[in-house]
Amino acid sequence: MTRTEPNRSPKSDSENSGGGGGGGTTAMRVIVPLQGVVQGRGGLFLGSVIPCAFFYFLQFYLKRNRKNEPDSEQSPDSDPNSGSPDPTRSQSVGNLKELTSLPRSLSRILLSPRLSGGAVSLSGRAGCVIKGGDSPYYAGQKRVEEDPYDESGNPDGVIELGSAQNFNLEDDWFSDNPREVISDNPREVISDGLCMSGISSYEPSHGLIELKTAVAGFMSEATKNSVSFDPTQLVLTSGAASAIEILSFCLADSGNAFLVPTPCSPGYDRDVKWRTGVDLIHVPCRSADNFNISMLVLDRAFHQAKKRGVRIRGIVISNPWNPTGTLLTKENLYALLDFARERNIHVISNEVFAGSVHEEGGEFVSMAEVVDTEENVDRERVHIIYDLSKDLSFTGLRTAAIYSFNESVLSASRKLTTLSPVSSPTQHLLISAISNPKFVQRFVKTNRERLTRVYTELVKGLKELGIECTRSSGGFFCWADMRGLMSSYSEKGEIELWNKLLNVGKINVIPGSCCHCIEPGWFRVCFSNLSERDVPVVMNRVRKVCESCKS
Repeated sequence: MTRTEPNRSPKSDSENSGGGGGGGTTAMRVIVPLQGVVQGRGGLFLGSVIPCAFFYFLQFYLKRNRKNEPDSEQSPDSDPNSGSPDPTRSQSVGNLKELTSLPRSLSRILLSPRLSGGAVSLSGRAGCVIKGGDSPYYAGQKRVEEDPYDESGNPDGVIELGSAQNFNLEDDWFSDNPREVISDNPREVISDGLCMSGISSYEPSHGLIELKTAVAGFMSEATKNSVSFDPTQLVLTSGAASAIEILSFCLADSGNAFLVPTPCSPGYDRDVKWRTGVDLIHVPCRSADNFNISMLVLDRAFHQAKKRGVRIRGIVISNPWNPTGTLLTKENLYALLDFARERNIHVISNEVFAGSVHEEGGEFVSMAEVVDTEENVDRERVHIIYDLSKDLSFTGLRTAAIYSFNESVLSASRKLTTLSPVSSPTQHLLISAISNPKFVQRFVKTNRERLTRVYTELVKGLKELGIECTRSSGGFFCWADMRGLMSSYSEKGEIELWNKLLNVGKINVIPGSCCHCIEPGWFRVCFSNLSERDVPVVMNRVRKVCESCKS
């Protein structure tokens, strides 16, 4: 078969025959496509000659400059009597030697021409955390840290009525355990178990079984022995915030949500949302209903979230309620469990104030009691949080517990406590502190009596100033109605009043907006921080704010 070669024009032949050498051919391969840049008469000539001239001029310029560079420099390692160059020497060593003599900052400029890469950015999660720290909840805490009240040392300082701390029983354990004291200062205490051999090695991050057993006994005492807690169903964590975060991680994926009746703890925004990506849908309760949970409103919030494409994975409750101090009845708990079963969601029951029921005749009912006494309850949906730091007044020890009936949740939680374990010294100290049943019984009884006295005095004093509070049966708070002191019935008016309380009265309280209360003018006041001697001081400061609001 004969191959027919296509016809070529004379112009094409003359172009392909130019530039005889291999290097010329390579250069022309780069240059020939530029011929079309110049159009019209002489376009072929100009399109070839101008790029060639530029190419050869550039080669001449580079060659000339290279000749002017010094060739006589030798490396320090080469023989000075040898005439042959060192084959291992880089041809740029002369330039590098000159640069090393420059100041550090100038050499960095010459070696790195990109002086600025723009502003350093953080993750969106970090941005949310920083923004969340601007709320009155954290601003008030900062003021207290900068100017804390002290009866003798700083009597004009800011009185802390915002944080949930219980200060005034810390010495009871030391006075009951004199053999533990090794110093004239009763706070400088080391337990018998706090020897170096006992705390210097790794221990289970989810808690020693000895401490779990002691915690289970303390929880039973806090609930007046209405329920027996199984130590094997406990997972210990470094505080209630870590416990809530771990449960959020176990029960929901990023983008899912929990229902939370409000007003609620201001810490939930931090504990649930910051790192897990789980959202909260606030379900408002109103003062007309004494801020009690409405199952109708819960059901409406669930279906509205479902229409928006948000998957609800659980409901978070507090018992006693934070911030109102309300105790949930058995009927409330049964209704919540039925709601969870029908909607196929979980229940997280926050019972960190179970041992701080201060109302005479107040009956606390744990979710564990309902689960134990009812056969038809879906146990695996129920998860309880308890915090020793609250009832024991040991907030600095930061020890809380997850109690769950779901083995998968327990298994995952045990692994996750690696990120938030209770320290070994803390565990051994607590084992020594709460393993004595007589001490635990007396401690809980004394704590309740003191809370009752302080709460009664505070509410009475506020009422004399025209400030009413809801009925609180347990916990560290009273929920105070200060709507009559606001300049306007709005969130702005509430923040203005909070500023006066903080800056004029020097009292740090939590505005209701931080608790997601939809009615402006309500404030959370933590009375457990006070001694009975402090109550008149607080009343004088509140009176000062009331007078400034009326003038």
